[in-house]
Amino acid sequence: MRRICAVTPSVRFPVSTTLLRRLAYANIVANVAIVVTGGAVRLTASGLGCPTWPRCTDESYTTTPEMGVHGVIEFGNRLLTFAVGVIALAVLVAVLLHRPRRRGLLPLAVAVFLGIPAQAVIGGITVLTDLNPWVVGLHFLASMVVIAAAYALWRRVKDPDGPAVAVVPAPLRTLAVITTVVSAAVLVIGTWVTGSGPHAGDHGAARNGLDPEAISQVHADAVFLLIGLSVALVFAFRAVGATRAYRAALVLVAVELGQGVIGFVQYFSDLPAILVGAHMLGSCLVLLATLSVLWSTRERRPAATPPAEAAAQSETSVPVPA
Repeated sequence: MRRICAVTPSVRFPVSTTLLRRLAYANIVANVAIVVTGGAVRLTASGLGCPTWPRCTDESYTTTPEMGVHGVIEFGNRLLTFAVGVIALAVLVAVLLHRPRRRGLLPLAVAVFLGIPAQAVIGGITVLTDLNPWVVGLHFLASMVVIAAAYALWRRVKDPDGPAVAVVPAPLRTLAVITTVVSAAVLVIGTWVTGSGPHAGDHGAARNGLDPEAISQVHADAVFLLIGLSVALVFAFRAVGATRAYRAALVLVAVELGQGVIGFVQYFSDLPAILVGAHMLGSCLVLLATLSVLWSTRERRPAATPPAEAAAQSETSVPVPA
């Protein structure tokens, strides 16, 4: 005798795991791209290219020829926000259509999707406050939160649904958490440095009043601490034979060193716009590399079928002649 198990109800247009992974990865890329293009708006002094929000002018939602190239740049970045939102919506729909349903995916997909309009509102506040440097910094940090959620979603799609199991000793897991906290602090202090520097986004925008040299030194000290912690993780992971975590830590150190080189060069060359833009991209990469290290300290195992569910499947199976 053979048994044919009952078929689980499915949606009309199911989404494969491969497609869901690709969409989740595109979600990360899109949110990093909007950070870089937002930096281009500021670095070209186009932050007030559209002087109001949600409209571009008091009479028009779109840019006008009289606004020139700055209006085009600022309005173009606003349009890109819609593109990022479409990708986030596609991911959310894909999560809903994916079968079997995966635990933990929907909250992350919703968080990323809602983060896009939240970002738009914060961006509008930056315009309405004439590019207040503290609000501009908040805008950047909110983007980092959305990127972190997008990364968590991507990793969650790749992981099985079983419980998370530590693959390194508890002290090293704690060290990875501390490194993540320091990495976040470096990003926060970096916004203070930006708010004190010359690239305000508009020639008339105010600065935060902090001494650029002093706050840059604080930022550099935090970076040195982060690199030191990351190097410690490399040696510690290697010592305990945690190969995946070791490789992730090596990548983190490499990204940090590259970001540090860009930071020092831009500081001693009077902050050329192209290097500042590269530094913003590097900030996103440092965040992603840090999260990769944190994720590498544990892994999820495939979920075991509960006894009750296994019994139910056995009862609903249909015997047929061999």
